[in-house]
Amino acid sequence: MEETKRYIQSFLSQKKIDISADKAALFAAFASNEQNVNAVKIIQENQKMIMQNWILKNRIDDILTQTVSIPNGTVNKKYEAKIDFNTLGWNDFISFEIKGLETTGLEFNEKDELLLGIPEVSGDLKIKILFRVEGEAEDAVLNEKVITLIINPDPKSLWKNIESDQNDPFWKQDNEAVSAEFLDKKIVVSSKRGRSHANKGSFREDDFAFKNLKEIGWSILAVSDGAGSASLSRKGSNLACNSIVQYFEDNLNAAILKDFDQVLIEHHQKVTDETSKKISRFVYDNLSKAAHFAHQKIEEFAIKSEAELKSFHATLIFTLVKKYDFGYAILTFGIGDCPIGLLNKDLTEIKLMNWLDVGDFGGGTRFITMPEIFQSDKFSTRFGFKLVDDFSYLMLMTDGIYDPKFVVEANLEKIDKWNEFLEDLKGKNEDGIKVDFDKENPEIAQQLSSWMDFWSPGNHDDRTLAIIY
Repeated sequence: MEETKRYIQSFLSQKKIDISADKAALFAAFASNEQNVNAVKIIQENQKMIMQNWILKNRIDDILTQTVSIPNGTVNKKYEAKIDFNTLGWNDFISFEIKGLETTGLEFNEKDELLLGIPEVSGDLKIKILFRVEGEAEDAVLNEKVITLIINPDPKSLWKNIESDQNDPFWKQDNEAVSAEFLDKKIVVSSKRGRSHANKGSFREDDFAFKNLKEIGWSILAVSDGAGSASLSRKGSNLACNSIVQYFEDNLNAAILKDFDQVLIEHHQKVTDETSKKISRFVYDNLSKAAHFAHQKIEEFAIKSEAELKSFHATLIFTLVKKYDFGYAILTFGIGDCPIGLLNKDLTEIKLMNWLDVGDFGGGTRFITMPEIFQSDKFSTRFGFKLVDDFSYLMLMTDGIYDPKFVVEANLEKIDKWNEFLEDLKGKNEDGIKVDFDKENPEIAQQLSSWMDFWSPGNHDDRTLAIIY
């Protein structure tokens, strides 16, 4: 009764109608009239309904216009994003479903509020969120909110893979992978044309060669990276590697090696200044002649081809290895920015067997084609020697591997970085590609070749990795 009186009085006041004192009894009777009481009740109920409808509509509109950001994805790359109802303030949802994920490779896990999967299509995916909120009828038409999920194309798919010209006189296979025996161990090598070359149909500039010289018990492995700025570097790297093998085939024999074998035996028994000097002299004399031989072969070819020597610029690293009863003798040479890493048996130590010619923007790189390297006072420091009981891996690689996997030269001397690299090779990578170093594994060459397709932004050079294991 009093509520009805207050409501009518307020209503009349809004219309500028005041109730005078002498009309109080009349107004009281008017307000208590059943018809007027019911009318006020209906009005109040309608006002309440209008208010509730407005609050509901406003709530729905807030959701429809609410900004919902979810991370971008990439085709063929695992995707997972949480649509957090608490954070979004969607705790009043009484019905919820997602449409538009069909054929995308994605699904929505309602329990964990996760959008996940491996995207199969690129573009701006329009995901429909169908929902009802508290206050809506159970049979009400579902509200539809659209959020955009950007799926970027697989970066690899943006690169062309144009075959190189097989009619070119210096053509070589775009990709090469082999495995074989190496002394009493195994060797696997993969050399892969970089995406930057494949994209325009140019050639693989890296190269490698190896051979077991069974008559003398030594094995040789050489790796070379042709300079990208040199028009015939693909031939330079090829000549460099094969010349090294040829030199040792022609010039190492049992007579030359007899004295060295004896020195190594003595050195193993007791390291002295005398044995160290004899080893250093042997390493320098023989490996320097091999390096100079490779230089000469490239120079002769350049003259014959009427081309400039610098057109054949290529780095060169190589190693000679022999198995003795007491361990392995490892001899190395390096020019350029390609590392040689020797890992001990229990993977607790790394020995970098050469120093790298590096500088600002690659300005420090040197090549086997440069005559001045042989006159440099640093030439004698390009040789390495190590006598070990055993080793787990001996790796030679070009900068196409070193740059993305080790980034900076200092990391090459950190055992934890090499162990990370090994874990990567063994499958701890975003593609899950594994290289199985079981010596009975016949698929290792193909596995290494597949692993070398790894994606690294900005690193699209040729890649060569040789592993003795």
